[in-house]
Amino acid sequence: MSERLEKAAVRERVWDDLEDSGEARFPFPPHGRIPNFAGADEAADRLAEQPEWEQATTIKANPDAPQLPVRRRALREGKTVYMAVPRLRDEECFLKLDPDELTDYDAATTVSGSSEHGKQVGPDAVDRVDLIVSGSVAVTRDGGRIGKGEGYSDLEYAVLSDLGLVDDSTPVATTVHDRQVIDGPVAIGSHDVAMDLVVTPDYAFRPETGDQPTGIDWDLLTDERLAEIPVLRRLRER
Repeated sequence: MSERLEKAAVRERVWDDLEDSGEARFPFPPHGRIPNFAGADEAADRLAEQPEWEQATTIKANPDAPQLPVRRRALREGKTVYMAVPRLRDEECFLKLDPDELTDYDAATTVSGSSEHGKQVGPDAVDRVDLIVSGSVAVTRDGGRIGKGEGYSDLEYAVLSDLGLVDDSTPVATTVHDRQVIDGPVAIGSHDVAMDLVVTPDYAFRPETGDQPTGIDWDLLTDERLAEIPVLRRLRER
């Protein structure tokens, strides 16, 4: 309980700060979401300068507004992008955006357009991932990520890890505003995925992180969540 309360306090502080400083961007308010921020395009440009990006041909990215420039740049550079179906609600729980099969990259990389233009696939049809880009509410200087509190980003990683599509060698990056980078300590759970690369509009750094979680921690999943997410039931039966 203390971990959730601590993270909740950090979220509220960061959301308030982005709003009060005028650095938040549409959609408003920043609260309750992965907040869009001034300089998201510049952060995407800086990410594209990093070797982790240059070496990647397949990227798994979150669908939120601040990472829209990342998704568009990936397609324009010929990289395949995977996005999760919201809340992993379908057994075919990923959307594949193949640059060779798309004509309108701008439309395909929006939240609504990805479902129209992307190809919905099950996790068994996902290619091995070279780079993960995660959205964050906040990130600590030692790589601890605070999301919006629903846990889907970590769960998506766990599914891919369980299938051998990501492992400790797969870099995990986030693009954030400078104001979202905070000094710790923040209590981070064993199931939380650490950020290997943090990129802001002004700088990038690589925290020293430990091992990433491996596979799905079934003890953390409630019966309700198992009932809501078909791919979890299938992986558990397997």
